[in-house]
Amino acid sequence: MELDKRHKPKLLFFVTEDWYFASHRLPLAAAAVEDGYEVVLVTRVDRHLKEITRHGIRVIPTTISRSGLNPLKELGSLAELQRIYKRERPDIVHHVALKPVIYGSLVARSLGIKGVVNALGGFGFIYSSNRLKARLLRPGINHALKLAIGGQHTQTILQNSDDKDQIIGKGFAKPQHIHLVRGAGVNVTKYAKSPPPHSVEPLVILPSRLLRDKGVEEFAEAARLLKARGIKARFALIGKPDKENPNSISETEIESWVKGGILEYWGWRADMPEVLAQSALVCLPTYGEGLPKSLLEAAASARAIVTTDIPGCREIVRPGVNGWLVPPRDIPALTSALEEAIGNPDLCAKYGKEGRQMVKNDFSLDYVIAETLHIYHKLLEHKLMLPTARIEGTSDE
Repeated sequence: MELDKRHKPKLLFFVTEDWYFASHRLPLAAAAVEDGYEVVLVTRVDRHLKEITRHGIRVIPTTISRSGLNPLKELGSLAELQRIYKRERPDIVHHVALKPVIYGSLVARSLGIKGVVNALGGFGFIYSSNRLKARLLRPGINHALKLAIGGQHTQTILQNSDDKDQIIGKGFAKPQHIHLVRGAGVNVTKYAKSPPPHSVEPLVILPSRLLRDKGVEEFAEAARLLKARGIKARFALIGKPDKENPNSISETEIESWVKGGILEYWGWRADMPEVLAQSALVCLPTYGEGLPKSLLEAAASARAIVTTDIPGCREIVRPGVNGWLVPPRDIPALTSALEEAIGNPDLCAKYGKEGRQMVKNDFSLDYVIAETLHIYHKLLEHKLMLPTARIEGTSDE
């Protein structure tokens, strides 16, 4: 579809955190700018404003929290979002993650916005946790999610076929409104294809936000067991706690693992290609994912992977080809897989080569961008055949 250069269609992203947008959606947004869109981002601004705006993206700061549950504050968040959408009059809104999908879709529908894209990369704390709070919230979230993604002018992007089957099976959305786009994509050229470094103590890393449902506790316990068996290896956490997530690991827990000689704590790192180049093996014993970018980056770096046999992870890791899959929350199985991997560096090097080729074939950034731009174009084509939506108010109110 050829975009009308005289009138740039406006594409508005709603992502609660600027760091997540910079990590997972910035290349897509930059490509949309190149494709002729005016691109606007609604987000909480932390440290990535300059990085985002230099790509020609206008940023609207918001105070909307991804974890807030106070009813009065949430009503305020909806009102704030409605004011923004009403003022901006976007042709297409693209919501990323559960809360933006629900809030953004409801606001877009109330204003008659005809182009809505919802991207769900997994279903977050509400669905992954067995805590009472999560179980109590789940029925209400189910209802809200069905309203959000079931709209006539709504297209939903999912990252793995298991999530797609679940959404269709629950009747949340029709199959023709769902698109399978496998992750945020990865630029393979950014990551070295060199084999793991030879070391007496190979480095095993867990690159992720430090949450319980990422399997951080299981990783720590497996590392403790392996060290007790005399296995020579280093185990490092690459990431930081997420204080807004109820499942976050505490600084106290991390400190106890470090003081006990079980784990190293490297914190959040911007230089992931260099970190991965130092590693021998990547481990993510997570409980629930869409399609983890950290594993795509690991495979792009030609690193073997140990992860869990769950939707999303098994899209990337094929046992006997580029890594090991173990049941979630199964510490003995995780420990055994890590021991086998650490003891077989040649096999890990072979798996790494296969994983890098898999990413090049199936998970490239170019493919993800092309698929998503195609969704935008189809929405615009459909919008041109509809009566112009009337959004009350003026842009300077």
